[in-house]
This record gives sequence, C-alpha cells and structure tokens, in this order.
Amino acid sequence: MKIAVLGSGKRIDSWKKRFEDVSISYVQDNQTHDEYDVFIDLNWDEFPDRIKSYHQNSGTLFILGANFRTIESGLHEFGLQMDQQQYFGLNTFPHLIERSVWEATNPFEYALEKWSDIESFLGVEKTHWLESRVGFYTPRVLSMIINEAYYTLQEGTAEKEAIDTAMKLGTNYPNGPFEFVELLGLDMVYKQLLSLGEDTGEERYRICSLLKQEYLRSGL
Repeated sequence: MKIAVLGSGKRIDSWKKRFEDVSISYVQDNQTHDEYDVFIDLNWDEFPDRIKSYHQNSGTLFILGANFRTIESGLHEFGLQMDQQQYFGLNTFPHLIERSVWEATNPFEYALEKWSDIESFLGVEKTHWLESRVGFYTPRVLSMIINEAYYTLQEGTAEKEAIDTAMKLGTNYPNGPFEFVELLGLDMVYKQLLSLGEDTGEERYRICSLLKQEYLRSGL
C-alpha cells in the first residue's frame, strides 16, 4: 500500500512522532496524489481549495483533516459534485493524532474494507466513526474547556498553574487546560472555536478575549 502524507506545522510534527517507524511518503504539495493508493492531507481544512485537484482523481482514497470544515461544505464551496471519489474526514489535531484510537467521518458511506487495511498498516487500534460536522468530539470538548479556563484566568480567579492543577485533580484529566494548549497549539484551539462558532452560532463557543489576544500576539 502506497500512502502519502501532506502536512505542516504541529500537525505534521505530531504525525511523524506517532508514525516514525512506518514506511510512508511525505510530500510537499498536493499535485502528486495520483501516484498513491491513499493520500492524507492533514491540513486540508486550512487549505480547502486543494479539493479541486483531488476531485479530478477517482483512483485514490483521500483522508482529509476536517476539524474546521466538513468535506461536504468544501465540495459545495467550490461547486463540486460527488462523483466516484473516495473522501474520509479525519481528526488531525496535534497530539490527538498520536492516539491509538482515531476519530473520523465517512460522509458518503463508503465500504470500509480499505480503511481496515489502513488501520493495520499504520498500527491504529480502532476508529470511532462520528457524524460529519465541524470539530469532531475530542477537539470540540477540549477547546471549550480551554476557552473556559481563559475566562477564569481573565477574571483573576486563579493563575494558569493552579487552574491546570485543579482540572487534573478534579476530573482526573492527564493534562490541565493550559498544558493542553501547549500540546494542541493555541492557533488550533482558536481556529477550532472560531469554526464552531461560525457553524453553530452558539454562545458557548464565543472566544474569550484573553485567548484571542494571546493568539493575535503569537502571530500564528
């Protein structure tokens, strides 16, 4: 099985850490996908126009990072119809991609025989199949927790270290909210909350001004 991975930033770093012993091709652009059985674009949701190139290839299975948008919305945005292409959405958040259990979507209900082969090839234990929507499950929950932690910090209730400690002791989480920020990347958290707010219009995804300020200052 020939698998190619395209990615940048914390996503590709996290992927390489998890799959350093697996024989995979790493590519620098999205123009050579027809040479592979499986093409994984970790950052597709940040560069959705790439789907125009992918849509010309019906012989490759595409696994697209779909945290900030769904594959259906990407196709609609560029006026593309669903033909014979095989698209799957994958939670490609840094750190979370290193887990033995993945979160993915199968929006067009393809047979999963080839997916099982991919799991075996990569050494992924299992996949949780979720409804195709912005955010998946774990990134959505963690981003909300981190956002609330920033509100707590902004209000002067406690400092970052104390909030992390309280979270770990109170919920038995392996990391506190601000420790998760270091693992996931502040830019990923910000973009996830932004996309969730735009998609749902729900107040609970309103980004804390302190989090936004830190994001803007970071220049990410």
